[in-house]
Amino acid sequence: MPIQTYHLAELNIAQMRAPLTDPVMQEFVDNLIQINRLAEQSPGFIWRLQTEEGDATSLRVFDNDRMIVNLSLWESPETLRTYAYKSQHRDFLRRKKEWFDKLESVYFVMWWIPAGQIPTIAQAKAKLEHLATYGDSAEAFTFRKVFAAVGAQL
Repeated sequence: MPIQTYHLAELNIAQMRAPLTDPVMQEFVDNLIQINRLAEQSPGFIWRLQTEEGDATSLRVFDNDRMIVNLSLWESPETLRTYAYKSQHRDFLRRKKEWFDKLESVYFVMWWIPAGQIPTIAQAKAKLEHLATYGDSAEAFTFRKVFAAVGAQL
């Protein structure tokens, strides 16, 4: 019986402090192409949600016009962590308070998906809700406690 391989899906959401056209958001908008390109060129990157404009900022998947989403697929938690916290992306994370409101709810989730599949927005929202309800588990987790995919080793 062949071993099923998995990829790591991740969703993070953020509530913008202002609409994308507002001067408050200008530097964030000006750097989107660069940061998305950095992700795409990072080891372990597989896929990211985007529209014809090249990003997902125009998608509204929550009942909140200022909520934006980032949905992507990676080879492993390690490759995602390296991109997020050990690349130039880290510099933008440090400045997130300039562009985004602090959310009281869960805003980041990871889960395993069979290799070759692409996560859907509905699936991502369900994983975020699962994490908010039950905390870190094999079904939905964060970097606090990474779970192995079923039948896989971390």
